[in-house]
Amino acid sequence: MTGDDIMKVILKQDVKGMGKKEDMVEVSDGYARNYLLPKGLAVEANASNINVMKTKKEAERTRKDRELAEAKALAEKLKGITVVIKGKAGENGKLFGSITNKDISDMLKSVFKLDVDKKKINLPDAIKSIGTTEVEVKLYPEVSARLTVKVEQE
Repeated sequence: MTGDDIMKVILKQDVKGMGKKEDMVEVSDGYARNYLLPKGLAVEANASNINVMKTKKEAERTRKDRELAEAKALAEKLKGITVVIKGKAGENGKLFGSITNKDISDMLKSVFKLDVDKKKINLPDAIKSIGTTEVEVKLYPEVSARLTVKVEQE
């Protein structure tokens, strides 16, 4: 054996400067045997481990495709929706309290039967007055929708 022996390993987690979890990388034999394998950071890239890696990557891709399709379908449903929320307000239309992304999420669930996580509703500041506001909903990295929130006097 020479000092230049190379070993193919599959990373079990992200390793800085080397690669991401489930990547197959080539490293020196010594680095693999003395550091990566004993610490559980990688496994040897043999036939069965490569099969497991491919299966995991395929499952991940399928999951992401499904999530993207669900996000696009939800975006279509959200288009054109106007969420009407009633609130108590003073003479000048200023609300006693405010409307938050949680209020909007709750209304989408109760009125439209749409389950939208409040964290996905991009509301920079709570709505504090009577009127109509356009609100962006970020459903997935490349998928977002806009809906209208109309606050009316109670």
